Amino acid sequence: MLKLYIGNKNYSSWSMRPWVMLRQAGIAFEEVLVRFDSFEADSQFKRKLAGLNPAGKVPVLQAGDLVIWDTLAIAEYVAEQHADKALWPAERTARARARSICAEMHAGFSALRSHCPQNIEASLPEIGALIWRDQPAVRADVQRVIGMWSELLAQYGGPMLFGNFSIADAYYAPVCMRLKTYGLPVPAPIAAYVERVAALPGVAAWLAGARAEQDFLAFEEPYRLRR
Repeated sequence: MLKLYIGNKNYSSWSMRPWVMLRQAGIAFEEVLVRFDSFEADSQFKRKLAGLNPAGKVPVLQAGDLVIWDTLAIAEYVAEQHADKALWPAERTARARARSICAEMHAGFSALRSHCPQNIEASLPEIGALIWRDQPAVRADVQRVIGMWSELLAQYGGPMLFGNFSIADAYYAPVCMRLKTYGLPVPAPIAAYVERVAALPGVAAWLAGARAEQDFLAFEEPYRLRR
């Protein structure tokens, strides 16, 4: 059975992507939660990953003797091994576009990720309003998301970005959660897509797990002193 090493569900957006992909697709896997304590070299987190992932980060997928890290590599491996799940769109052009927007998420949106770190349990609309006012790069990132999603939803007819659920939706699920946590303004069709993503069984299961953790890690909480 596949084994997926993840960080705290409340905070780890990168872990969320492959977990949601696997769960939503109905692919069996064992979850191994490596809780964050710190990211120093001698932390328990780093020690548990030592010898498994030379980058010392989550997520990590273990398939027998094969160890795969990096979310895109994990997504591609799972899609190849489970072609029947249609994790990428079947049509070639749509598939290329889905890969392109996943790569864009992988490498971009640094302002949104930096100023609006994932915090599923929190509700921070007041902070979001200040970020929206003071951070033009965040506004630019959100406008890019709005433009991208609007075009895809119109072209492929929804309810997901390419019609049916795909890796692209798993990849942007943490963005949906950031929009909700910080109350960032988006048009009604985009807000509706966010709610549809949040209602997916795989995403809903992750959100429930995040809210049940009851961890409060100060180094992951730039905007709160307590829960």
